[in-house]
Amino acid sequence: MFDNLTGRLARVVKTLRGEARLTEANTQDALREVRMALLEADVALPVVKAFIDRVREKAVGEEVVGSLTPGQALVGVVHRELVALMGEHNESLNLAVQPPAVILMAGLQGAGKTTTAGKLARWLRIEQKKKVLLVSCDVYRPAAIEQLKILAGQVEVDFHPAAEGEKPVDIAKHALQYARTHYHDVLIVDTAGRLAIDEAMMQEIRELHAAVHPVETLFVVDAMQGQDAVNVAKAFGEALPLTGVILTKLDGDSRGGAALSVRHVTGKPIKFAGTGEKVTGLEAFHPDRLASRILGMGDVLSLIEDVTKSVDRDEAEKLARKVKSGKGFDLEDFKQQIAQMRKMGGVTALMDKLPAHLAQAAAQGAPQMDDKATRRIEGIINSMTRLERTKPELIKASRKRRIAAGAGVTVQEVNRLLSQFEQTQKMMKMVAKGGMAKMMRSMKGMFPGMR
Repeated sequence: MFDNLTGRLARVVKTLRGEARLTEANTQDALREVRMALLEADVALPVVKAFIDRVREKAVGEEVVGSLTPGQALVGVVHRELVALMGEHNESLNLAVQPPAVILMAGLQGAGKTTTAGKLARWLRIEQKKKVLLVSCDVYRPAAIEQLKILAGQVEVDFHPAAEGEKPVDIAKHALQYARTHYHDVLIVDTAGRLAIDEAMMQEIRELHAAVHPVETLFVVDAMQGQDAVNVAKAFGEALPLTGVILTKLDGDSRGGAALSVRHVTGKPIKFAGTGEKVTGLEAFHPDRLASRILGMGDVLSLIEDVTKSVDRDEAEKLARKVKSGKGFDLEDFKQQIAQMRKMGGVTALMDKLPAHLAQAAAQGAPQMDDKATRRIEGIINSMTRLERTKPELIKASRKRRIAAGAGVTVQEVNRLLSQFEQTQKMMKMVAKGGMAKMMRSMKGMFPGMR
């Protein structure tokens, strides 16, 4: 989402190369680029003005310490101010009340409110070990209630149905009573949205708020909305006592202005960020990590968290033993590694969290390894027999034709997979022999962008 912004800020660093310190003159030129980058990213104009003023105030006269260049020093200031703009640190949900804690979801239609309600229910069940009840008060959108019921089943939480012709406020009250009598920790109330703000919708959501007294009122906003998000955020902020924001579609290909505007406009913390349609695509929002990603520094902490949550410890230890011995690494192991990668969101999600220079190096060296390609590799390996997976050397011409036909690919693609696997096996053997330096040299051949 922030590729263009990242590219513009990288150019700012280059233009300041060779300067001894940050002066008013060179900072002015650099900040003009930063301003243009933010406006192109569809950040609201008042937010851009306030941001640039703060950066200018902090940057002018900043000494270039040690091995830092002025460009890097400016990036340091921009990073700190981006973090301040988005809220300093992650603020978690406040559930310290007598159960059930009620969470009210508010936002326009199309922002991903219902999907986010399901994702949040899963997050609370898995991360917080809470017993969750979901209820939909959207009696207007066709199949909205059914959609949430299906999501509740997918994320393994309880769902409270609505009676035919029941009004939204009555649905919410009955769900709250049910949550109390069935000892639920959290009740998540999904509300109706509209394509645009209108008084009827605002009145209904105010009535819902008064009926269930939520401990958290979360405004769900589409990160791809840009400038429009500011007006919507203002309207909801005036109608309801919001406690936080959830950004959806943060992995979209739009310019991402909402992510940088909504905290400043509402004055409320961004608590979660949603990505994709999968129920696993919700994570706590960390301003410092997003600021690092925008500035091309990557988000290694989130990457480590993804690995910790997704990797099977027993399987990882089993693989480590194979690497150490230099024997036994077969196509079944190769497939498992690809499956683990997909659990963490796929190649695209992993690359997005790498520092820009590493992501570029990997992309230059292995452009074929996108998410579509990993699914194809899994398909090819699934077309092999167990014996072929454990002894790939048996796979000759006739077997290759059978595997290619079974996976719906060409024989050349089967050959390419076997070649990739052979290179991986060689690297494993080098690690086993303690030849890390030799392995890195060989990887330079595989990934030309590596240094």
